[in-house]
Amino acid sequence: MAGSAAAAAPLVNAPAGAVEGKSVGKVAVFKGIPFARPPVGPLRWKPPVTLPAWQGVRKAQSFGAACIQPRSIGVSIYTNPPEKMSEDCLTLNIWMPEKAKDAPVIVWIHGGALMTGYSHEGMYDGAKLAARGAVVVSINYRLGVLGYMAHPELSAESPNGVSGNYGLLDQIAALEWVKANIGAFGGDAGNVTIAGESAGGLSILYLLASPNARGLFHKAIAQSAYMISTPSLKEVRHGEPAAEATGAKVAAALGAKDLAALRAMDATAVSDGALKAGYGPWGTVDGKILPRQLVDTFDRGEQAPVPVIAGFNIGEIRSLRILAPPVPANAAAYEDAIRARYGDLADAWLKLYPARDLAEAILATARDALYGWTAERIAIKQSAIGQNAYLYLFDHGYAAADGNGLHGFHAAEIPYVFGTASETPPYWPKIPDSLPERRMATAMGDYWVSFAKTGKPEAASQAVWRPYGKDAAFMAFADIPRAGTKLMPGMYALHEAAVCRRRAAANLPWNWNSGIVSPVLSKGAGCP
Repeated sequence: MAGSAAAAAPLVNAPAGAVEGKSVGKVAVFKGIPFARPPVGPLRWKPPVTLPAWQGVRKAQSFGAACIQPRSIGVSIYTNPPEKMSEDCLTLNIWMPEKAKDAPVIVWIHGGALMTGYSHEGMYDGAKLAARGAVVVSINYRLGVLGYMAHPELSAESPNGVSGNYGLLDQIAALEWVKANIGAFGGDAGNVTIAGESAGGLSILYLLASPNARGLFHKAIAQSAYMISTPSLKEVRHGEPAAEATGAKVAAALGAKDLAALRAMDATAVSDGALKAGYGPWGTVDGKILPRQLVDTFDRGEQAPVPVIAGFNIGEIRSLRILAPPVPANAAAYEDAIRARYGDLADAWLKLYPARDLAEAILATARDALYGWTAERIAIKQSAIGQNAYLYLFDHGYAAADGNGLHGFHAAEIPYVFGTASETPPYWPKIPDSLPERRMATAMGDYWVSFAKTGKPEAASQAVWRPYGKDAAFMAFADIPRAGTKLMPGMYALHEAAVCRRRAAANLPWNWNSGIVSPVLSKGAGCP
């Protein structure tokens, strides 16, 4: 980093070109650095294209635009719309410690259902993590229909005969940029940790599974990820419509007669129209970028052989009640529905999710089917290929959250990891500036940065976080970090058995359709 005068703006000469950032205390911040050509015009729905090195010094002192996404409808604790949006959005931000040299790199991938979100949301500010000695990078990637739509014409024009996964390819392009450039910012390109929450966690699973991302990262953190079934490119499988057929329906709903017409449409009109047509963005199993279903990749041990942290929150569904079905009228109706759907698994189900508190049973069911099962599955499968895996449960509350029925809600851990309690969205339950909350944030930030540095999460004067291993070790972030073993006994085995039966049936998806809204599950070959 050049610039000898104390007041001089930090200047970095990277292979991509020179950039001038801003100093914030002992951290230099570089905002809105482009990592690929703008995906506009003929580059819409194409893999990201490398951006040539620029001449002169690029000012990197303002965040780039968020990628095109639907405007918020209504208000939730997550409501925090970006100030500006554009199809020209493939930028990243870097927080660089003072005098950084061969520092570990953390690349953060935001959540938002692959539909919304942006890299520079306040609680993703990387300054506190950078102050601990890590170079922190946050990235944008194409969202919604512009980031994930597959279509027969798009596949036909592709040299690989595939389409979709453009947002995932953007993430890979950002990692390639980091590999080529992060050394100039004091980062170690050979020690990169990818991290993300919710759809960012799903993206971590896609990156672990994608051959295209192999070698671009060395550790992974998946917060509230979900290993759900994924549409295939050309065929109806596991009850999921073919991704190309879905794209063709979207094009018809938009009134576009061909691909040229689709590319000529206003980007916001495409995004809004696709949403009205019922489009939901997912990865596409195309045999190349995503070779097979995530569960199959992890079963075969074909995922990236790297250490992982994986976990979930005790109250995931308290703030995502749209993912939970209505509470049954009474205990008898609940038990009848479970027995009709789960057969010989029903007793185990009702033991874990008893009818004595129906509202809690419904919330816990959806939480575990999506997030709990996924987190423990990641730990088990990564351990099976000889990699250390660290499982956690975020079970921490505070007055503003708990008083509104939001104990340990979805994404509640993020401001603790980043140390950004004062930067949460406007309607987020206010985290008090108290000693217990500051201590929790210090502990979580320390664990995360230590893992990025060495592959082992450690925090001074805190509980020892052991790998999952044979005794199923985990860390509970409760009032304080508390180490334990055998998280929620029986939970993983039950949901693994249920998913196995869905996979064996070949025509049933696995996602949030569990519990009283599950299809009838017949015992399949090889399933418990």
